[in-house]
Amino acid sequence: MSILATLAAVSGATGKRISDPARLQSWGTAAQYQLIHSVAALVAANTMGQTRAGRWGAGLFLAGISMFSGSIYLLTLDPARFGKTLGPVTPLGGLCFIAGWTVLAVGTRGRLR
Repeated sequence: MSILATLAAVSGATGKRISDPARLQSWGTAAQYQLIHSVAALVAANTMGQTRAGRWGAGLFLAGISMFSGSIYLLTLDPARFGKTLGPVTPLGGLCFIAGWTVLAVGTRGRLR
């Protein structure tokens, strides 16, 4: 499958309409974290991309997006199918977010003046 086909499939999955208010709130949380950390990954990659901290920070943010937001999206779409396997993945994504911010904090120490 080409990268364009993969992106089209992901786009189609995220375009699903959610009518249950509880599920819509979960979807919104996943989208919010995805957007915030996408921007953080872009900033880390563009401003610190040549440093180890920039590469690790951006990579951890992208891993966190995949695990945290991705698992919430799938759990929202089909909780019966994905509940047992993806439930434990969400906190691991959150840990990736925390690790990404920590790496950037340590990596920028003394560099931003």
